[in-house]
Amino acid sequence: MKDESKKFARWRWEMVEKQIVSRGITDPLVLEAMRTVPRHLFVSEALVDSAHGDFPLPIGEGQTISQPYIIAEMTQNLELKGHERVLEIGTGSGYQAAVLAHIVYKVYTIERNNALFLQTRKRFDTLKYYNIVTRYSDGTQGWKQESPFDAIIVTAGGHQIPAPLIDQLSMGGRLIMPVGGTFSQELIRLEKTEDGLKTTNLGGCRFVKLIGQHGWDE
Repeated sequence: MKDESKKFARWRWEMVEKQIVSRGITDPLVLEAMRTVPRHLFVSEALVDSAHGDFPLPIGEGQTISQPYIIAEMTQNLELKGHERVLEIGTGSGYQAAVLAHIVYKVYTIERNNALFLQTRKRFDTLKYYNIVTRYSDGTQGWKQESPFDAIIVTAGGHQIPAPLIDQLSMGGRLIMPVGGTFSQELIRLEKTEDGLKTTNLGGCRFVKLIGQHGWDE
């Protein structure tokens, strides 16, 4: 077991150095979190040896775990310092939430697929991620009762940023989401400022569809 643990730690270190640092990710909090979170425990047993590859992987129910670099890029662009309350839309396997949990005060994450929701909630309990709060719901409506949030991350692509999420973002807060068509999107960073909403296009990407009242139809 100890040898296995060392093997996965080495693979994580190589993943960060070769895929993430080499592409310009510099935030020390992001790098440390991704060296720490046991990515192999967020995929099926059959895919453990592929868990650290430079590509997305299926997690069942038609969903995927994003490639490590995309997760690092999205997380870095939230500009987290450690004290934040962050909302995640699309829990999936829970890996992105776990990375966030190593950085921030509390993570609120919503999943609309019940099977994934139950699997991942159990995974968080097993791995003792006690600062992650889960909810089974339509993520496009956000989590009004717990708002406002310092940062919001959406891990599925929609044709526009849902208005409820913008409303639930605190002043000075950052939101990042893939926006575009059903097969390809642009990664958009939105910041809520006193002068209005400031958006930045971070480049092309491809995510599964954001389904819900303020997203795509199922």
